[in-house]
Amino acid sequence: MNVSTNNELQCTIALAALESVIDPEIGLNVVDLGLIYRIDFDAQPARISLLMTLTTAFCPMGDAITAAVEQVMHETFSTVEIGVELTFDPPWTPGRISEAGNEFLNR
Repeated sequence: MNVSTNNELQCTIALAALESVIDPEIGLNVVDLGLIYRIDFDAQPARISLLMTLTTAFCPMGDAITAAVEQVMHETFSTVEIGVELTFDPPWTPGRISEAGNEFLNR
């Protein structure tokens, strides 16, 4: 997984929670799809900034996926402000899918 972070332990917790967010069109979670690019944890102010992408800029489920990511992060880190930002630079490619994700997709 190619997720950048400034706090490995907290990132591990966040990624475990984010595995519950499934792309409804593909059936695979956002972590194994490689949609999460960066998660940063700031103490002052207490904030988590998450940079992610979608499989395409025109993803019809994009709003639902980003809302689910934000919801899961709020549930996991309830006392911290959460910021989710979408980017398409670099664009997502199937090469970002994890080994477990490729097995799930029979690739």
